[in-house]
Amino acid sequence: MSPSIAVTKTAETAVPVNPDQTLKACKALVAHIKKAAAAPPKDGKQNLLADAETTIAETPVWLTLTTKNHIHENNRLQPGKIALPNPLNTSEEVSVCLITADPQRWYKNAVADEFPEELRKKIGRVIDLSHLKAKFKAYEAQRKLFSEHDVFLADDRITNRLPKALGKTFYKTTTKRPIPVVLMAQREKVDGKRVAVPKGFMVKKNKRDPTENVNARPIPEIVKEVEKAIGAALVHLTPSTNTAVKVGYAGWEPEKIAENIIVVVKELVERFVPQKWNNVRSFYVKGPETAALPVYQTDELWLDESKVVPNGQEKPSALPGKKEQKAITGEKPNIGKKRKSLDAEPELAAEETPVEKEDRPKKKAKKVLPQSNDDKLDKEIAERKARLKKQKASAKKAVEI
Repeated sequence: MSPSIAVTKTAETAVPVNPDQTLKACKALVAHIKKAAAAPPKDGKQNLLADAETTIAETPVWLTLTTKNHIHENNRLQPGKIALPNPLNTSEEVSVCLITADPQRWYKNAVADEFPEELRKKIGRVIDLSHLKAKFKAYEAQRKLFSEHDVFLADDRITNRLPKALGKTFYKTTTKRPIPVVLMAQREKVDGKRVAVPKGFMVKKNKRDPTENVNARPIPEIVKEVEKAIGAALVHLTPSTNTAVKVGYAGWEPEKIAENIIVVVKELVERFVPQKWNNVRSFYVKGPETAALPVYQTDELWLDESKVVPNGQEKPSALPGKKEQKAITGEKPNIGKKRKSLDAEPELAAEETPVEKEDRPKKKAKKVLPQSNDDKLDKEIAERKARLKKQKASAKKAVEI
């Protein structure tokens, strides 16, 4: 085992990511992806339908975070959002499905009449939870809905009920999980608590008009929230030490990717990582099929002093296996009950005395079957044949008479 080096743990401080190192890694990664796309295929078969520029433009760039301890104890089905200076989905052809709380009529009217035209073209469907359960209950219907839209947005009041309504079709992978958006107006808070609505302020109605929604946010705020969610970076937390966030595409300028990385690193550590920078081990940037390039690495590989072993108290790195332990102690290996040891029988026979030999239970003798008497059997067969001949001869004489 190599000798350990004494390392002192520094105090908790904010460790900024070096922008120059980030830009350098982004330039190298983008150059490598473009070079790999232009190179001829290794198997010699060229795809005539593939376009190098389209392939590069659609190749995502990922920022990977490695922590010292797990970030989350279980899979979180609701993704987190990080607003980016350079949004991910800027294409006019992107299709968006907006899932709202009941009723849906007010949101449909708002999208059709008051949303900007550019955003209105992107939103292809507005549906509430009750209609979603009724229309897309079958598996094939869910697959059709999954393939029709690129981005799914959901009211944050109903996101915890969507896994049961949409099932594994949407939640088996993280590609198109509904992104939560805040569509309801937030109550005022005093000292972190919501202010109660005074009695008599709200007039109860027998049946509310579906075109009215007194709880909705103002239209400009909803538009801003939807645009922010469409272009945001999504954070999917899992019970592991690795988390990957898409920060751009290989067709972008390296400066844009570097700007997104700096924003994502700051938001990711402050909002999602427990113990902040003390729990961060490294940040890397990579493509789908490339090596990871370092953006930030820490010198401390542990989170607390309990993981540090003092000098001279190291445990052996590899303990001997069961066979090696038995060879050291001289113990014979376990060869099972049915298989007998070859050298066990002579030792027992040598140690036994005549008295002990008599006391042992005797083996049961095998049953001896009686020997067959073929001569007697042949004699009985001959007598039976002779008797039959006599009966046939007497029968013929009776017929002739």
